[in-house]
Amino acid sequence: MPHQGEILQEAIKNSGISITRIVEELGITRPTIYRKFKEDNLDYAFVKRVGEIIGHDFSNDFTSLQQAVLPFATSTVTNTNNVTVTPRSNVLQTADSDPVKQLMALQTKYIALLEAYNELLMKVYGPK
Repeated sequence: MPHQGEILQEAIKNSGISITRIVEELGITRPTIYRKFKEDNLDYAFVKRVGEIIGHDFSNDFTSLQQAVLPFATSTVTNTNNVTVTPRSNVLQTADSDPVKQLMALQTKYIALLEAYNELLMKVYGPK
């Protein structure tokens, strides 16, 4: 049975929309989306956003969408340079006693933080 990353990859492939366009709209890099294709569980907000881009509803594809990364707030803040920034919120998750799962959760959160930082840099400085 394919995991969520494989299901996401197949839906993108079937949509005919290029990976380049998807990563540009998401504000992430190609290596990041390829890492997502290898993950067993994906963040619901990420899957929903990809679904909006490719015009696909993943609710029938996944039996459970477990939140594995930091949830993102939807409100926005405009700083003094008139740049809109999406603040992030950290919701406490239940502690898992398995060290491997804890490490994977921290790795996923770290990658999400790097992606949020990249998004902020793109908003402040724009594309090169």
